[in-house]
Amino acid sequence: MSPDARIWVAILGVGATGILTRCSFLLFGERIVLPPAIERALRLAPAAALAAAVAPSILVIDSGAVESIENPRLAAAIVAALVMWGSRQMLWSMAAGVAVFTAIRLLLAA
Repeated sequence: MSPDARIWVAILGVGATGILTRCSFLLFGERIVLPPAIERALRLAPAAALAAAVAPSILVIDSGAVESIENPRLAAAIVAALVMWGSRQMLWSMAAGVAVFTAIRLLLAA
């Protein structure tokens, strides 16, 4: 098989897989009942995906792990998490995180 044909087979395979997995909920609907443990786990999937996307940008700078509080991203994330935990207000959490990030960046630049 030529390299171009392999690329097209891969593209079509990935596309078909994506369409089938998304359409399965429409096709099977309520005919398939998931166990309660799986339903609980699936409810946590969006939060896990968000954490997986955000954590590397907070914890890694220049290909090295950073565990110092001088890391403005880490400090801002900790403050934002604490504000979110205490107030349950997304806007206040975001504002606190941005304020801490900006303050630390300005202090480190000075």
